[in-house]
Amino acid sequence: MHIYIISGTSGAGKSVVIRALEDAGFNCIDNLPVNLLENLIQGLDPTNNKLVAVAIDGRQGDSIQNLPFIISKLKASHEITVLFLDASTATLMNRFSETRRRHPLSIKANNQSEYSLIEAINLERELLSSINNIGHHIDTTNLSSNTLRNWVKDLVQEKVQGLTLLFESFGYKHGIPQDVDLIFDMRCIPNPYYENSLRHLTGNDEPVKEFLNSNAEFKSLKNDIFDFISRWIPKYQIDGRSYLTIGIGCTGGQHRSVAMVNGLHQECLKITNEMYQSMTILKRHRELNRHPQVVSQGHT
Repeated sequence: MHIYIISGTSGAGKSVVIRALEDAGFNCIDNLPVNLLENLIQGLDPTNNKLVAVAIDGRQGDSIQNLPFIISKLKASHEITVLFLDASTATLMNRFSETRRRHPLSIKANNQSEYSLIEAINLERELLSSINNIGHHIDTTNLSSNTLRNWVKDLVQEKVQGLTLLFESFGYKHGIPQDVDLIFDMRCIPNPYYENSLRHLTGNDEPVKEFLNSNAEFKSLKNDIFDFISRWIPKYQIDGRSYLTIGIGCTGGQHRSVAMVNGLHQECLKITNEMYQSMTILKRHRELNRHPQVVSQGHT
């Protein structure tokens, strides 16, 4: 079992690191009491939990001083990596001010009063002084969240689960979906609804597919959308995105948008290059099922 112990000052980025490790396939536990660490590791089945990350911070009080001893015991049978995150006091104060969050050590033990922010930060530094040099020390003073996240992904050297690309058809007359990132409008394409033989069908039916695929504008728009997303998907991946939803809309969400989503989904599944092979590719049709759910998926 490979165990990552994450500690450091509040506001230095422990939550960012935990989320990055979770994306990398780690089983993550946040704010674990120090004295439960050994029992937790012993209780996890190593066959199902080869990668574990545990966040431990100053909220545990003086008990955190036992952490070096516990880690030395665990190293006898597990691979241990310790990450200690810190930032300048001025940076921590700015971050708490921006988020308007209360420092976790601001309340005194008797609940009669509370520490000021600077007092809470200094108290936490004192509590953590015995462990701030037992692992990889990371100064996040000048690091953005994305930079820290990418650094952690490189550090663990595990293949992070790729981007999930979702194509969703919808009808404008029912409103634009709230969860889409990019929207393409199909209403400029001839509408099969006005063909009496096609009106009662959907974009899933062969006659509608044949009608649309015989239209040069439909094929040109599909190629343009495919080229656009192929060009820009790498940028979303670099930005650390886990999900990208492409909305394809037409008037009622029955014909043109459904056929386009099906076509784009199929085109993406055909691609064998590394970018597409690393993604999970899904599709769903909102108006064909008024309670949206994923109806198809591709490779991961």
